[in-house]
Amino acid sequence: MTKTNAMRLLDVAGLPYRCTQYDYDESDLSGLHAAGQIGMPPEQVFKTLVTRGDKTGITVFCIPVGSELDLRKAAAVSGNKKLEMTHVRELLDLTGYIRGGCSPIGMKKKYPTYIDETAVLWDEIAVSAGRRGEQIIIAPKTLIRFVEASEADITA
Repeated sequence: MTKTNAMRLLDVAGLPYRCTQYDYDESDLSGLHAAGQIGMPPEQVFKTLVTRGDKTGITVFCIPVGSELDLRKAAAVSGNKKLEMTHVRELLDLTGYIRGGCSPIGMKKKYPTYIDETAVLWDEIAVSAGRRGEQIIIAPKTLIRFVEASEADITA
């Protein structure tokens, strides 16, 4: 497996994690598909969503793949009155990642990041490794500290 930027950053920081690969399907890039492929419950696999706030600009949210981002809650915790999802076509320019391979680790810029509060209920969670078909499995507290995220109730 060729290391992704996210993996290299974790290696440089000396942080423990493991990786898993799976066969992804271009017609189904959903997190639920990824969770099924790696054999983890959807509550333990987190997707990375990129939004634009009216006050803070680009803001990142990580939530369980089976959940929906509650835009009102997310706006409130991030200091915005209104949030909207960014367009898929903007994702690469903003983050360096593509849909289905967007990791909260190693984006082009450091954006305010929020992780759903349920992450800490698990010993480990999975997030994208920065490439389709690859997941990083990591302790949630390690991830939260590394990306300087805040825990919050952000799901519907």
